[in-house]
Amino acid sequence: MIRLFEYIGNWAIKTLEEMGQIGSLFMNFLYWAVRPPFRFRLLFKQMELVGVNSAIVVLLTGTFTGAVLALQGYHALSKAGMESLVGAGVALSMARELGPVLTGLMVTGRVGSSMAAEIGTMRVTEQIDAMHTMAVEPVKYLVVPRILAATIMLPILTVISDYVGVLGGYFVGVHLLDINAGIFKSKIYEMVEFDDIYNGLIKALVFGLILSTIGCYKGFYTSGGAAGVGRATTQSVVLASVTILISDYMLTSFMF
Repeated sequence: MIRLFEYIGNWAIKTLEEMGQIGSLFMNFLYWAVRPPFRFRLLFKQMELVGVNSAIVVLLTGTFTGAVLALQGYHALSKAGMESLVGAGVALSMARELGPVLTGLMVTGRVGSSMAAEIGTMRVTEQIDAMHTMAVEPVKYLVVPRILAATIMLPILTVISDYVGVLGGYFVGVHLLDINAGIFKSKIYEMVEFDDIYNGLIKALVFGLILSTIGCYKGFYTSGGAAGVGRATTQSVVLASVTILISDYMLTSFMF
């Protein structure tokens, strides 16, 4: 029993320490993000890495998610004679939930892990210490461009995911399941409101902030050499993914 309480106490202390370090890093980000010099070249490079290089993954994920939604929705709704609502169901699901969530998870696996690995390698090879020696602020140089790039690009990637998801649902619903194309589109126009899309983009912005902050944090506080970099990379993906899912519930309960 004593060992159990000891384990719970150590876990609680470690969790509080991590939350404090993440909060401290985020406050440093806010401080340095508004102070010159502004390194736009670094920002655009990170936007390319986060956005352009993740586009193919997002396209594939969004397209097949929309196709599966249409297929499953048709078989469920046809039992009640409401297969005309398949298009609206696909569009609402993509705009409100699956677009931002799946995009956030895909980018976490691809980009969040990369952030942790790059910064973690710089930490264990003492490159970050060298920046301090040369009077270069590591948070300004390494963290700010990555967090800003992810926060900017996640909503854009989510728009792409929503669009191709509806196209995938349209192809399955109209061309494979013989749903009337006019009804499919008219129900989308009738039932999907701007707030659905807007709130989904707000979620994407928050998810981009979460995955980039956690990825940078895990890399920035890496220790233990090459093995430590591997642990930081794995932990960043797991922690960011779980945090995205938890925050999705909280945002959904607040928005809708």
